[in-house]
Amino acid sequence: MTSGRLFRATSVAAVAMLLFLPRVHAASKDMIQLQTQVQALQDSLQQMQRANAESMGVLQHLVEQTADSVNKMSVSMSALEQSVKTQNDATATKVDGVSGQVQTLNDSVDELKARVASLNKAIQDLQAQSQNLAAQQPGQAGPANGLPNGAPAQQPGPAVQPAAPQAPPVGDLYQSALRDYNSARYDVAGSEFGDVLHYYPQDDLAGNAQFYLGEIAYRQGNYQAAIKAYDATVEHYSGNPKIPAAQLRKGEALIALNQKDAGVRELRSLIQRYPQTPEAQQARSRLNALGVRLNPTPKPAAGNQ
Repeated sequence: MTSGRLFRATSVAAVAMLLFLPRVHAASKDMIQLQTQVQALQDSLQQMQRANAESMGVLQHLVEQTADSVNKMSVSMSALEQSVKTQNDATATKVDGVSGQVQTLNDSVDELKARVASLNKAIQDLQAQSQNLAAQQPGQAGPANGLPNGAPAQQPGPAVQPAAPQAPPVGDLYQSALRDYNSARYDVAGSEFGDVLHYYPQDDLAGNAQFYLGEIAYRQGNYQAAIKAYDATVEHYSGNPKIPAAQLRKGEALIALNQKDAGVRELRSLIQRYPQTPEAQQARSRLNALGVRLNPTPKPAAGNQ
């Protein structure tokens, strides 16, 4: 009896195991699939992390390269600005040097012209004296006293007052003033150029003397007085060869007084009026050194505003 019961219990247990095994097998299969999916998700996540890390590394490298390029460009721009400034300063210095050399050459030419004029004046004076001496010779037809026959001798009149001392010939006076100017004796030269204007206001050298009065004031740093002298040269001595130089120096004097706009207008006026002169070329170089256009930018029309 006991053996029968044990057999039946064993049989029931075996049947139960048989019934439970498919379920266990199905649960195990689902678990395996779930584990596989989780592993696949973990692999994908790791790949994404690696890809993000690589992208961040590349991006950081690009940012570093960009920052380095910006720094290099900044250094290059600073060097370029310094180079341009240095070149502008050097150009301005060269322009001033060339202007001084040209002016010195003009001074030498003026001195030579003054010497030639002085020689011509001396020759004319000698010719006039010779003619006067020839006219004072007594004629052969008259008596020894040089009077016509029968003409009464003239009684001596009142004593003639001596004439006031005359100024030196204009050529000598101008040449002396130019020598003193080139020797930096500006006070003496200014007085002599003033005498040229006082005694010979209509002479061709008067315009030159007026210009050099401006040059003396400019060299002494008195730019306002220099500008007035240059204006007088332009206004009162039209056609004088010193007018282009007067305009050039006036423009430089205005710039020295920090009146840049007025100085630029004066230089542009010089270029427009005397485009083929050496002074116009110096004015162009000066404007380039200042970074200014040769021609002013035209203002927009009222309808286009």
